[in-house]
Amino acid sequence: MIVVVIVVAVVLLLVLALAVRIVKQYEQGVLFRLGRVRGAREPGLRLIIPVVDVMRRVSMRIVTMPIQSQGIITRDNVSVDVSAVAYYRVIDSVKSVVAIENVRAAIDQIAQTTLRKVVGQHTLDQTLSETDRINLDIREILDVTTLGWGVEVSLVELKDIQLPDSMKRAMARQAEAEREKRAKIISAEGESMAAAALGDASDTMMAHPLALQLRNLQSLVEIGVDKNTTVVFPAPLMTTIAELGTFLAREKGAAAPVLAPNGGAPDGAGRA
Repeated sequence: MIVVVIVVAVVLLLVLALAVRIVKQYEQGVLFRLGRVRGAREPGLRLIIPVVDVMRRVSMRIVTMPIQSQGIITRDNVSVDVSAVAYYRVIDSVKSVVAIENVRAAIDQIAQTTLRKVVGQHTLDQTLSETDRINLDIREILDVTTLGWGVEVSLVELKDIQLPDSMKRAMARQAEAEREKRAKIISAEGESMAAAALGDASDTMMAHPLALQLRNLQSLVEIGVDKNTTVVFPAPLMTTIAELGTFLAREKGAAAPVLAPNGGAPDGAGRA
């Protein structure tokens, strides 16, 4: 009798072990009864009928899936290697089990083909500068297909773009030429502003002649900071010539003989 009780207890424990299923918080269970779907089961302790029922657990967390590098030819016939990363999650556990055999493998394959198709429709410059637009296009195309599998693609990001060495050198030369052009434009703008400022300064000096003399004195002060410097400062030429002419005229007038009123010889000339 004791043996029978022990056997019955063991059988009951075995049946209970086969009937009890624990669904974790981040999972949902898909219950099959005799091969037919009976619906999804929420997290917690769930009981099933041994042998008759089968439960598949499906993770509802966001999955990070790297998209391996793809050799792609852009619209302007440049060969590039592009890799990306996709983030997706299951939103319908029943469809993810019934509609597709392997969700991860299917999304990986369709993501690779979509990446190749979308990038191939853009030029190299667009691929490098419009990554946000390309990411959005890839995600929208993937969503159209994966929603039928009970999966939502939440984000796709281009991770790396590898260019040929020849293209890298060409882009480096282009960037260098662009910087040289900007440097020349900035230099020309500076010369134009300096010329305009000098023109304004010359107009001011013409209106105020002493301003030039004050500027010359200021230059002497700046040069004279070094006491070992000898400065030769010529006077303004035209002013010197004018003053010299005035001086010679004054001396000539003082040395000229005084003529007599009647046109005769100067005083004392007859006494010689």
